[in-house]
Amino acid sequence: MSIHPDHRHDVGTPAADHPPAEPTGDDTLDLRVDDLVALLTAARPTTVPTTVPATGPGADPTTGAGPGTDPTTGIGPDPKPGPATGPSPSPSPSAVRGTDAAVEGRLDGDLLDAVASWAPVPTRFGSFRLVPVRPSRDLPLLTRWMNDPAVDAFWELAGPETVTADHVRAQLEGDGRSVPCLGVLDSTPMSYFEIYRADLDPVARAYPARPHDTGIHLLLGGTRDRGRGVGTTLLRAVADLVLDHRPRCTRVVAEPDIRNTPSVSAFLSAGFRYAAEIDLPDKRAALMIRDRALRHVL
Repeated sequence: MSIHPDHRHDVGTPAADHPPAEPTGDDTLDLRVDDLVALLTAARPTTVPTTVPATGPGADPTTGAGPGTDPTTGIGPDPKPGPATGPSPSPSPSAVRGTDAAVEGRLDGDLLDAVASWAPVPTRFGSFRLVPVRPSRDLPLLTRWMNDPAVDAFWELAGPETVTADHVRAQLEGDGRSVPCLGVLDSTPMSYFEIYRADLDPVARAYPARPHDTGIHLLLGGTRDRGRGVGTTLLRAVADLVLDHRPRCTRVVAEPDIRNTPSVSAFLSAGFRYAAEIDLPDKRAALMIRDRALRHVL
C-alpha cells in the first residue's frame, strides 16, 4: 500500500485562511454527525468500547525493555528518541548531521503534540509505534522502499538517496507541521508514515479544512506486509494515536490517489469515510475522513 503525497509539504507557505466552498460531490455528514451517531448506535447493540491504556517503555507487554533491538537499524523497544546509530550515508555526512540536529530540535514541538513521545500500541500483528525519521540512520532503508516500483507508482521518489533525503529534509527542517516517521512493528521498521497538519498544508485549499485537522500518508515497505490487512490495522492504530494525543483534533484526514483502490479500501476498513473527490496538483484524490465523534461507531 502506498499513498502518494502529491501536493507535497509546503513548509513555508500556510494554507489559505478561508477554506473553499464545499467541493462538488462532498457530503454533508459534518453537519449532522450527532444524528448519525444516534442512528448508528440505535441500530446495533450497545457496547462499551474497549480502550487500551498507553504504556511506557518498561510496561509494553509485547516488546519489553532492552532486548529486541533490531541489529540493522538500531531501533529497539524503548520509545524515547535516542542517538542515531547507523552509518552516515550519502549525501554528505555534514548535511545529514545538520538534519539530525534539526530533528532533535522539533521532536517536542507543539504543532503536532510531540509525536516522538507517543507510546507504543498493541495491534493484532504486534506492538506498533511511530519513530521519527533520523536521516543518518534511516535514509538507506527509506531509499530502498522508495525504489520499489509499487511504491514509486504513487510516491514518485525513486532514485538515489539524495532524492529521498530532499523529501524528508523539507519536513525535518520546516516548522514542525509535518513529521516523517518509521512505523515499527515489534522492533522492526516496516512502514513509513507522514503525520502532518492538514489545516496548515496546501491540501487545505482543496476541501473545507477545520483547525487541527491532521493528515496521514503511509507506505508499507515490505511486500509480505501487503494484501493481508496490515495497512488497515496500522491506519486505524495511527488514527487512534492522533485522536488520543491531539485533543484539539476532531478529524484525521487522508487523500489517496483515486486510482489507488487498495489504499481507498484500506481507509474505509480502518473507519474512515469517503467524503469527496478533490483535485490536487498531480492527482485526483479521494478525501477520506475519520471523525472523532464516530471513532467507536465506524
